Amino acid sequence: MRDIEYLRLLGKEFPTSRKAGAEIINLRAICALPKGTEYFFSDIHGEYESFSHLLRSSSGIIRAKIEETFGNMMSEEDQLELANLIYYPSETIEKKRHDENITTKQLHDEQKITINRLIAICKVVSSKYTRSKVRKKMPADYAYAIDELMHLDMNDFNKKAYYNEIINGIIEIESADEFVIALCELIQNLTIDSLHIIGDIFDRGPRPDLVMEEIMNFHDVDIQWGNHDIDWMGAACGNTACIANVLRIGTSYNSFDALEDGYGINLRPLSMFAAEVYGDDPCENFQPHLLDKTEYDSVNPELAAKMCKAISIIQLKLEGSLIKRHPEYGLEDRLLLERIDFENGEVDIRGKKYKLSDTNFPTVDTKAPYKLSPEEEELMHTLKLSFMHSKLLRKHVQFLYSHGAMYRSINNNLLYHGCIPMDEEGNFTCMTTSDGSFCGKELMDYLNTKIHDAFFLDIRDDREKKQDAVDLMWYLWCGPNSPLFGKDKITTFEHLFLKDNKELCVEKYNPYYKFSAEELYADKILKEFGLNPEGAHIINGHVPVKTMKGESPVKANGKLYIIDGGLSKAYHEQTGIAGYTLIYNSNHLALAAHKPFVRGQENTPSIQITETTKKRILVKDTDIGKTLIRQIEDLKDLLAAYESGLIRENR
Repeated sequence: MRDIEYLRLLGKEFPTSRKAGAEIINLRAICALPKGTEYFFSDIHGEYESFSHLLRSSSGIIRAKIEETFGNMMSEEDQLELANLIYYPSETIEKKRHDENITTKQLHDEQKITINRLIAICKVVSSKYTRSKVRKKMPADYAYAIDELMHLDMNDFNKKAYYNEIINGIIEIESADEFVIALCELIQNLTIDSLHIIGDIFDRGPRPDLVMEEIMNFHDVDIQWGNHDIDWMGAACGNTACIANVLRIGTSYNSFDALEDGYGINLRPLSMFAAEVYGDDPCENFQPHLLDKTEYDSVNPELAAKMCKAISIIQLKLEGSLIKRHPEYGLEDRLLLERIDFENGEVDIRGKKYKLSDTNFPTVDTKAPYKLSPEEEELMHTLKLSFMHSKLLRKHVQFLYSHGAMYRSINNNLLYHGCIPMDEEGNFTCMTTSDGSFCGKELMDYLNTKIHDAFFLDIRDDREKKQDAVDLMWYLWCGPNSPLFGKDKITTFEHLFLKDNKELCVEKYNPYYKFSAEELYADKILKEFGLNPEGAHIINGHVPVKTMKGESPVKANGKLYIIDGGLSKAYHEQTGIAGYTLIYNSNHLALAAHKPFVRGQENTPSIQITETTKKRILVKDTDIGKTLIRQIEDLKDLLAAYESGLIRENR
C-alpha cells in the first residue's frame, strides 16, 4: 500500500502516461552524458585573490580550452588576452573603455570578434551538458540570444545572416559589454560542475570572509570541515577558548580587515586592554606576520603584538580551565601555566626545566593561574557578544553547517580534511568522549552529531549536553585524537615562550600519515567507509606537500591524494608552490599545481594528468546517475500502474 501511495504522489507531478514517458526519455538521455567536472580545493586559508583567480580560471582549464579551440589560429598573446577577459570581464572591459586610441568602428569590430570567440568556447565547455541545463545557467536577459548563437547551423546561408544580425543588434543597442560579461561568466560557470572544499577556509590569509562569499555564490558546493573552520564555528557557538584562539591567530597574521571590516568584531576593547596592561612590554615574541597589507583597519605592529600577547595569555587560561573540566580529553600535559616558576622565569616540561623567553605575566595569579582577572572577564564577555552577534559570521557558519560535514563519500571518492586517527600498529584509534569511545567511521559520524549540537541544540532543552558539545569544538581544533588536527599535541605555549627550543615546538603527526601512504591501509580506510577500493580514492588536505623537497601529492599507488600544497603565503617557502587543485572529469584525474598568485602576472597553473579512467565515465556511473536510474524505475512503475488502471491518469 505504501508503494501505491508513493506512486499516487509521483502521479501528481506526472499526471499522464505521456508526461511520465517524456521524463523517462529525458532522464535516460541525461544518464548517457559524460559526468560533469569536479574540482577539489583544500586549505584556502583566507587567500581570497588566489582562490578567486583559480575559480575564475578553472585552475588553468579555461586556458587549455582556448588553446584546444583556436590552436595556431590565435597567437599566444591573443590567447592570454582572451583568457584574462574570461577571468576578469568587467575589469578588462573597463580598461578598454579608457583607450582613447581606438575608434568606434575598431571597437565594434573587436566586439564582434570577441563575441564569436567566446561563443566558440561556450560550445566546447557546454558539450557535456543538456541544452536545458546550459540554458538554466544563462543570465535570463540574454539566454535567448546566447542559446541561438550556440546552436545555429553555420552551414545554412540563411542562418548565417540571422547569426550576424543577432550580434549586430547587440552591438547597435550598446549591449556588447554586458553580453560579453554574460558569456564570460557562463564559461566560468560551465567549466566547473561541482566544487568540493576539503577544509580550512579560515585563518592566516587576509580575507576568509570574502572566500566564504565566493563559495556561497557557487552553484554546487560541499565542504569538509578543517580544524581552522571548526575553531571559527566554535567561536560562533560561544566557545571562549576558540574565540581567543581565533583572535590570537588574527592579530598574529594581521587579519584585521577580516575581523573588523568583514565580520564587524569590535577589537577596540582588546586594543585598549593590551595597551594598558602591556604598555612598556615590547612583546617581541608576538610581532605579527605582515604577509598582507590591511586596506581598511590598519593596526600599528607594536600594538598588534600587545593585542596578540594579551589574548594569548587569556587563551592559555581558558584552555587550562576547559582541560580541567574534561579529564576525558587527556590533556593534562598542556597545563603549563601552573608549571611556571615565575621567580626564576622557568617552566617544567616532563620533569625538565626550560628558561622562558618572556617572563612578563602581569595578569597571571600564581596561586590560580587559569583564573581570568576581572578585566579579562569583562573583555571576554564583550568579545563573545561581538562574535555571537555578527550577522555575517552567523550566515557563513550556517552555510558551513548546511553544506558541510566531517567527511563525504561521492562518486567512489572519500573526502575529509585531516585524518582517520590510527595507532602505531595501524589500527583505528578510539577517541574517548563523555558519551563513550568511538573510532573510524563511527567516530566521524558521532562528531558530526556533536558539532551540530554545539550550534543548533537549544541550551534550554539540555544545558549539560549543549555545553559538552560547545567545549568539544575546541578539542577538535587541537586534540591529539581529533580527526581534524592529526597531531600528538599543539605547541602554542612552546612557540610563544620557548621558540628557541625547537625540539619542544615539534608537533608529531598521527601514524595515519605514515600508514595511509601505503595501499593496504588506504584500502582499509576506504572499506571502513563502505567504498570499494577498486578505482576509489581518498582526497585529503591539512598537511602541506613539500614539492620542492620532492614530495608527491599522490600516494598509496594512486589511492590517496593530499592536495594541500600550501595556498597560504605562510607555506610558500616550505612547499615551493601555492597549492593544488584536483580535477576529476569523465576521462581522467589531473592535478593543477598553482603558482604563487601575483596580480597582473601570468598565473596559469601547470596541469598533469595522474590517472586515466578505463572508460569514459557517464552520468549513469555517478552517485547522481544512480539516483536518476531509481527515478526511471519509479516512473516505469507509474506507467505500469496507469496502463493497468491501478492509478487513473489526470488528463
